[in-house]
Amino acid sequence: MSGAAADYVRFVALGDSASCGVGDPTPEGWRGWAQILADAIGEEHHVSFCKLAVPGAVVDDVRRQQLDDALDHRPVVASLIVGVNDVLRSSWDPEQVRADLLHCARELARSGALIVTVRFHDHTRVLGIPRPLANPLRRRIDALNAIYDEVHEEYGTLQVDLGAEPAVYDRDFWAFDRLHPSEQGHRWLARRIGELLGAEGLTFPLPSLACTGTRETLREHAHTLVAEVAPWLGRRAGDVARSAGRGAARRLFSGTAGAPVLQ
Repeated sequence: MSGAAADYVRFVALGDSASCGVGDPTPEGWRGWAQILADAIGEEHHVSFCKLAVPGAVVDDVRRQQLDDALDHRPVVASLIVGVNDVLRSSWDPEQVRADLLHCARELARSGALIVTVRFHDHTRVLGIPRPLANPLRRRIDALNAIYDEVHEEYGTLQVDLGAEPAVYDRDFWAFDRLHPSEQGHRWLARRIGELLGAEGLTFPLPSLACTGTRETLREHAHTLVAEVAPWLGRRAGDVARSAGRGAARRLFSGTAGAPVLQ
């Protein structure tokens, strides 16, 4: 990607709440790393930014509800960061997730877009999930990362390995729910991806790491915990536990209780 060829940069962000900007509120609504990055690119280039990511999206949603609009935008850069909602559901199907992610990446690559992806960190470490639930969840995250590794190898994506970044395990990286990046986390991700784009020849001032918003008060923290985080964690923990229980039952009745099973 040369600077001259990218004077007009079309950027699309596909995915879920993390790319939608949840955790980085502004008076105009959720901002997030993708908007921060688009604004930084706009310092040196004309930018057409299309944020298609929506909270709660799973990989199937991206394939069936976001991909066509992304391709219509004729992107120069396309971020494809999704899958955590799949991992946290009892309907987790790694083969279907793999097929959908590879399809999305293939179509974006065919359009000529430079694709941005991630490898996910250990969510159980950030969330403090007890070991009995942490182990099956880690296996799922490992499986999702293996799919992203395949996408990266096949289509030459730019990839941020979140698990290898110490900053990701800093408490300030996360909003109070520990599910979404804080403004600091969103800015860090925007800057890290900006560095990767710069290495590809798209030059622009890197996004600032200086936060401009205000963090939640203790009262707001408590409300978020009671009204949103606890019920969400309860639902997702139940999903993972039920799936882990089904896996244990299958091993027991098949006579392979000691064999590892990918949940």
